[in-house]
Amino acid sequence: MSLTAISPLDGRYAAQTQPLADFASEFALIKYRVTVEIRWLMQLSQEPEIAEVRAFTPAEVALLEGVIAGFSLDDATLVKDIERTTNHDVKAVEYFLKERLGETSLSDVLEWVHFACTSEDINNLSHALMLKNALEQVLLPRIHELIEAVAEMARPYVATPLLSRTHGQPASPSTLGKELAVFVHRWRRQVRFLKQQEYLGKLNGAVGCFNAHVSAFPEINWPVLAQRFVESLGLTYNPLTTQIESHDYMAELFHSLSRFNTILLDFDRDIWTYISLGVFRQRAVKGEVGSSTMPHKVNPIDFENSEANVGIANALFEHLAGKLAVSRLQRDLSDSSAIRSMGVGLAHTLIAVTAALRGLRKLSVDEARLAADLDANWEVLAEPIQTVMRKAGLPNPYERLKELTRGARITPEGLKEFVAGLELPEEDKARLAALTPGGYIGVAEQLAREVLG
Repeated sequence: MSLTAISPLDGRYAAQTQPLADFASEFALIKYRVTVEIRWLMQLSQEPEIAEVRAFTPAEVALLEGVIAGFSLDDATLVKDIERTTNHDVKAVEYFLKERLGETSLSDVLEWVHFACTSEDINNLSHALMLKNALEQVLLPRIHELIEAVAEMARPYVATPLLSRTHGQPASPSTLGKELAVFVHRWRRQVRFLKQQEYLGKLNGAVGCFNAHVSAFPEINWPVLAQRFVESLGLTYNPLTTQIESHDYMAELFHSLSRFNTILLDFDRDIWTYISLGVFRQRAVKGEVGSSTMPHKVNPIDFENSEANVGIANALFEHLAGKLAVSRLQRDLSDSSAIRSMGVGLAHTLIAVTAALRGLRKLSVDEARLAADLDANWEVLAEPIQTVMRKAGLPNPYERLKELTRGARITPEGLKEFVAGLELPEEDKARLAALTPGGYIGVAEQLAREVLG
């Protein structure tokens, strides 16, 4: 960890965000640019209609694959050194590859590196691959870990009654497992959007019309070739763009991540509240300090940390989603500057998910506290009593229960006395008399089991 780092992502949180370095760093961007340039050169060598680029030997293909696989920090440093002269990052990659290949048997095809490409042809494909691989290899596995951890916590408590709180006030009971399962269900839905996400790419030149391509090879069906190439990278082809790929898919992705994060924010705040109510107890970690002055404290810092990082991630995602889909005429450069921060949003999301996971592993359920909460709030049974009274056609059931219970503490004996005085069928009266707050959970257990499996 660097104590001189300006961003906490490269300082305090460096160890947590390290898994994203291969996909969201400056090094990663340069490596993906090198990958796209080499893949395009190899594609040209395989096109019969482009006789000017000879077919590569197996050894030459292996050499090119080796440049991709072996691309190192030293290589990236060389690219940055070249950029100091060119003042152009993509052109620096082109010159780097020409230098590297100029010492090999491929020296006769150097001018086919970056052939007919504008910088955005290389960049948009690189960014799409960075996002796709970062999501699939780093973020989604951690998200699945969080969802499964909450599901595992929920399963033993699907039938454990929990006093609900609507508007912060005692309300009809649920179960702890069902309330946790709500988040599992919500997250899984957002994950489906993330898994269905398309990552678009284009390779159509300076204004999206294949102008340079057609000037050199008018007989080639360039849109078909470009689609074949883009799809060979595992991306979805965008057939109609300006100079830039329009970034609409990025807006879709960032909005999906933002929705997932907002649910995480809701989860963090609920767990924080449950901890404050005593539903959950936190395991004290030896050596940790909860307060500089109050020795007794075990603070829910992991959920607070998660909440803070969600806020930063979503602020950036919302900005990028709105910014990147807008470009003046055929292009301006503002997207290029903004898009460099996409990894920051991913990193803060990763930190938020990791913090919530860490907090979960410190929790235990205080079942005695749950039972005590329920036993102290018999007035929540006003709902079933007035509902059964409605069924029986008794006059003013809501108003009668409101007069009895609103803002008041009701004892079990007082409620049973009230029920005993009602003109109800004996079966209904017996059922209400036997009802307790802990037994008034509807089909919460069934609902939770259907989600949790």
